[in-house]
Amino acid sequence: MKKNILALALAALMLALAACGGGGKSAAGQADPADMSFEELTEAARGTTVTFYGWGGDELLNQWLDDVFAPRMKEKYDITMERVPMDIDQVLSQLSGEIQAGEEDGSIDMIWINGENFQSAKENGMLYGPFVDKLPSFQQYIDAESEDVTLDFAYPIEGYEAPYGKAQMVLIADTAVTPDLPKNTDELMQFVQANPGKVTYPALPDFTGSVFVRNIIYDICGYEQFLDMEPDKETVRAAIEPALEYLRQLNPYLWNEGKTFPESSTTVDNMFADGELVLNVTYEAYSTSVKIENGTYTPTTQTFQFDKGTIGNTNFMAIAANSGNKAGAMVAINEMMTPEVQADRYKVLKVLPVVDYDKLSDEQKAAFDAVELGAGNIPQDELLSKRLPEMPAELVPIIEEIWLEEVVGK
Repeated sequence: MKKNILALALAALMLALAACGGGGKSAAGQADPADMSFEELTEAARGTTVTFYGWGGDELLNQWLDDVFAPRMKEKYDITMERVPMDIDQVLSQLSGEIQAGEEDGSIDMIWINGENFQSAKENGMLYGPFVDKLPSFQQYIDAESEDVTLDFAYPIEGYEAPYGKAQMVLIADTAVTPDLPKNTDELMQFVQANPGKVTYPALPDFTGSVFVRNIIYDICGYEQFLDMEPDKETVRAAIEPALEYLRQLNPYLWNEGKTFPESSTTVDNMFADGELVLNVTYEAYSTSVKIENGTYTPTTQTFQFDKGTIGNTNFMAIAANSGNKAGAMVAINEMMTPEVQADRYKVLKVLPVVDYDKLSDEQKAAFDAVELGAGNIPQDELLSKRLPEMPAELVPIIEEIWLEEVVGK
């Protein structure tokens, strides 16, 4: 998801939210969801429509949501799911405008979100919650004590979003074209120099471009110092200067000599699939096998990661503060966390599941065990053994701003 911290008018939002009301009746005249059991929420949601706003750049995910999850919700709960593809900065801009306008029955119900966007939205009163404790799937199948669930980019979640899927950055190359894959930033420099004009990464603040740069920072500067670093621009700049210098030295050998960068991860992926690039980067750790199978990538394409590891995170589902169908959103979010749905996402989309394997029944475990991850992927044990924590959310936009000042076109 593309990210941008929005300049939100907090005072205006607080006034608008006060007008929306914090209890009693919803816009639809229903009881406050906070006062309802899950069974009552399910009944209140029957016959309603739930809008799900989020990045729409993954066509396989879009197809799964439309053709698998939506029919399941309709059949099981008589809930109509309406997927609305939109970049997260646009989602939050629309939500902010609706709240400031005093719209109690807002157009946005569920939101695919994480990182600094979640922190900004939560701190500005744009999200409903806490709500996860009311969801049976969260109680039964999620490790509620895990930092993957309690923290989002080191920011406390406090029940305002529920886990959707896990992600981890990996690199991708065709071993028939480039058989020697870099294991660290030193080898990456040699790799890029040996393939001039054939490597690039998405322009920040693209979500994937941003994590690529943060992973370069981790490999060169280490990651521990950033986990409790104050969000002061000059402090951050000094800490990442060795990585900035590395990125500047990389530029002349990149596509378009590093003067410009592709606008999105989708563009970079297409350039890699077309052979214009010899290296790709993605947050979707197991997407390579899917793209080999459908012919997008060659059979010799391989996912890999640095020896020191790659950054991983969890992405989440939240509910808009002025959603007119909070009950329906909660039922849909609960269903997304069921073992059956998570196993299907794992099988079809190759998304790392958020359920705690130890909390599953033998039958449920068997569904996950039966999933074939396919060709070109890193074995899961190896992948997760090198999973590095995300930086605190407030550092990310600072790094993106510094990258724009210190790296682009240098």
